[in-house]
Parts: sequence; C-alpha cells; structure tokens
Amino acid sequence: MAETRPRHYRHPRYWPSWLLLLLLRLVALLPLAWSRALGAGLGLLMLVTNEKRRKIARINLEMCFPQLSLREREQLLRRHFIVNGQSYFDLACLAWASERRLLRMTHFRGLEQYRDLRGRSIILLAPHCVGLNFGGAMVSRARPTFSMVKLQRNPVVNWLLNRGRTRFGSFLLSRTQGLRPVVRGLKQGLAFYYLPDEDFGECQSVFVPFFGVLTATLATLGRLARITNALVVPCFTRLLPGGRGYEVILKPPLENFPEGDRMRDAVRMNEVIEEGLRTMPEQYLWTFKLFKTRPGNAPSPYG
Repeated sequence: MAETRPRHYRHPRYWPSWLLLLLLRLVALLPLAWSRALGAGLGLLMLVTNEKRRKIARINLEMCFPQLSLREREQLLRRHFIVNGQSYFDLACLAWASERRLLRMTHFRGLEQYRDLRGRSIILLAPHCVGLNFGGAMVSRARPTFSMVKLQRNPVVNWLLNRGRTRFGSFLLSRTQGLRPVVRGLKQGLAFYYLPDEDFGECQSVFVPFFGVLTATLATLGRLARITNALVVPCFTRLLPGGRGYEVILKPPLENFPEGDRMRDAVRMNEVIEEGLRTMPEQYLWTFKLFKTRPGNAPSPYG
C-alpha cells in the first residue's frame, strides 16, 4: 500500500510545502471559476519559467503533430500549460471539497454502461491527462477501484495527492510492489485504474507507433487482461472550461482484446489512447519524456 502520511513532517525543509498546502486549502473554498482563473495564471507562469518542461513539451508536440504549423503548436503548448496549472489547483478541491460539490463538478459519459459490467474484472485504461487524479477518484464511487502510483520525493506532496486519490475508497499500490497484487486485486473483482503510457526502457517494452512515432510501449495490458480474464474499458478525463468541472468518459470495453500477440496488443492500446486524445490534445501530459528510449539505441531527442 502506498504511503499516505508524511514522516518527519515537522522538519523545517517541509515548511514551504505546508505553506503551499495552506494556500491550496484556502483555494478550495473559492468558486471553481475563480480557482480556475488562478490556475490559468499559474500555468502561464510555469510556461515562462520552467524552461526544461517547456523544451520537452515542444519536442513532443513537434514529433507528434508535424502537420501543424509552428504557431499552431505554440498555441497548443500554451493551452496545455494553462490546463495543467488549473489541474494543480483542482487538487485542492479533490482533497477538501465536500462530496456533494465534487459530484456537481463531475459529468459522466458511459457510467450506466460501466455499471452494467458488474461481475467482470475491469481494467480502466487511463492515459496521463491533467485530470487523471480527479477521474481516478470519482470513478471509484461507481465500483471499488485500485491504482498503482509512483511516490514523490516530498512526503507532503504524497499526502495531498493520496488524500484526494483515496477519498471514495480507492486504494493505492506502489510500483515497487510489482504485478502480483494487481493480478490478485483483479481476480477479487476490483477495477484497476491503469496508466501504462510511460517510457520504462527497452527491456520492458515493444516499439509501436504513438502519434506516428515509434515509442517504447509497455506490453503489460494484454497480458494482464489475459491472465485475469478482464475487460479493458478506456477511461478519459477531460478538464472542462470555466467552472464546469470535469467530464469522465467511460467507453465500451475493447472487443477482441487481447489478441495474444504482444506487438498487436500494444498497437491496439496506443491506437485507443491516441483516438481519445485527439479530441483534447492540450490535456495530455506532454511534459513527460515520452520518446526518451529510441529504437536501435538512437540518441534521445531531449538531448
């Protein structure tokens, strides 16, 4: 189980983090439209000041959207940083707002269809969008859910993130625990909120296209679905403009999946993720080093 309470939290090095939490606690009291305006300002500030993440996002967008003009990609980059900043302030709502307020903020598509899948093991295929924490927490109200997280270095940040993630009964595993508890949870009938779209290196991956770029892609989804006889339900969380909250989109289960071939299953997974992201490209976490591992040990595009 992932740690949710910070240790040694009174140490002076964590005082700035606790001051930030106090600020976020106050932000949670504001109307959502107000906090979203503040979040947009934070995002634009990050765009200007965080050269490293700005560079990574620019490289990713250039590789994935070569058909766009430079101006169009810069507009997409700006929109991404805005929604990213807004999602940071939304963590305050997820951690401290009342359940009633959170339900008003959440708009589901496909929820009844998802509820009809009771009795089957479910893997929720969720890409790394800015609303991933919100979507994971809110979908757990419909069915007991668990997820796997990477702990942050700052235990105060872990406390904030995990407070929101576990509001409605979802529980967390650490990545260091491996897949055995995941298989066990799926066989017990829990839904697994799974975010597989990261570069974990060549030894764990196959190279298949993602937005037209050969990408080191985990081949775990098909294996998990086969071992546990689980249905794979694509799940996308969209941050809505203004004070409208989030839309959690639960699509129908994938048909004829897995096929049993690591490469074809990984291709299918990336196609599903890409299809969902094309309607909201600014909301994907383009600041990740998505293409760090290259085929044939080619150099990383990030330098």
